[in-house]
Amino acid sequence: MQIPGKVAVMGGGSWATAIAKIMSMTQTNFNWYMRRPEQIEEIQKYGHNPSYLTGVKFDVNNIKFYDNINQVVKESDTLIFATPSPFLKQHLKKLKTPMKDKVIVSAIKGIVPDENMLVSDYFINFYDIPSGNIAVLGGPCHAEEVALERLSYLSITCPDSNNAQAIAGAFTTHFVRTSTSKDVIGVEFASVLKNVYAIVSGICHGLKYGDNFQAILMSNSIVEMERFLNATSPVERNICDSAYLGDLLVTAYSRFSRNRIFGTMIGKGYSVKTAQLEMEMIAEGYYGTKCTKELNEKYKIDMPILDTVYSILYEHKSPVTAISKLTETFK
Repeated sequence: MQIPGKVAVMGGGSWATAIAKIMSMTQTNFNWYMRRPEQIEEIQKYGHNPSYLTGVKFDVNNIKFYDNINQVVKESDTLIFATPSPFLKQHLKKLKTPMKDKVIVSAIKGIVPDENMLVSDYFINFYDIPSGNIAVLGGPCHAEEVALERLSYLSITCPDSNNAQAIAGAFTTHFVRTSTSKDVIGVEFASVLKNVYAIVSGICHGLKYGDNFQAILMSNSIVEMERFLNATSPVERNICDSAYLGDLLVTAYSRFSRNRIFGTMIGKGYSVKTAQLEMEMIAEGYYGTKCTKELNEKYKIDMPILDTVYSILYEHKSPVTAISKLTETFK
C-alpha cells in the first residue's frame, strides 16, 4: 500500500532532516518545504543540511524544494509536519491553500501554545482536516540515530487503518521498523509528557542524583503518564508499549535528548533563559509543561512530577528544594 500521492516534508530542523532521509529511501522523489530560502540554497549546494544532521547526504535531483508554503501544499498530497510545536502557528500563518483534502502526518511532539491543543485537534478544528486523514508519528526514535542508520522503531497512529498502514510503509526501511495503532490522543499526550519527564530527569542528573533514583523517577513518571492518558482518553492501551514507555525512556536517558540536556543545565544552576539561549534546539518540554499544567486545571489529575517541573521552570522554585520535596512522594 502506497502513501497517498506526492509527499512533502514540512520543516528544516533535525527531525525534518531525518524524515527527509527516510523519504529519500522509500520515495522516488518528494517535496521539501523550509521557511528560509538560504537554507534551501545551502542544501542544494552541498548535498546535505549544514545546520542539522550534517552527515546525511541527499541526491538533490530527487527533491523539489519550496520556501512558499502555499505552493508546496498545492503540489503535495501527504504533508509531514516536523516543526517545533511553538512555531507551528507561525509556519501556517501564511497558508491560504485549503488542506482538507490532504493527508496530514504530525511528527510534532508537543502542544500548540495559546490554544493548549494537541496538533491533531488543531488541524481538525482550524483546517477542517477529517480525523481519518491525520496520523501521528510516535517514538521511540531520535533523529540523530536515524541519521546513523541505527535500528529504530516508530509508531504510526491514525483512526483510518488503511492510511496508517500506507504511512507505516513509507517510513519502513532496513533500519526503521513501524507499528500502527488508533490511539492518536494517547500517543500525542505521551509524546508531550515524556518531554516533561525528560526535563526532570535532566534536573536530577544535574543535581547529581544517581541511577538508582532515576529508575524510581521513571517508574513514577510512567504511572503519572498513565493516570493522565486514562483521564483524557479512556481507551484500552498497554502503557508499556514502545509509543509510551519506550519513548519516555529514550527521551529521559539519551545523550541526544534536548529536553534532558535542558533539564541538566537547570539542575546545574542555569536560569531558564540562560539554558534556552545556550541550546541550539528547542526543548519542547518547556512549553509542554505549561500547556499540560493548564489543561490539568480541568481534569485535576494527581501529577506531582508535572507540578514540580512547572514550579521550577515557571515559578522559579529552587530545583534542590523542589526535587527534595518530590522525592518524599515516591515509594
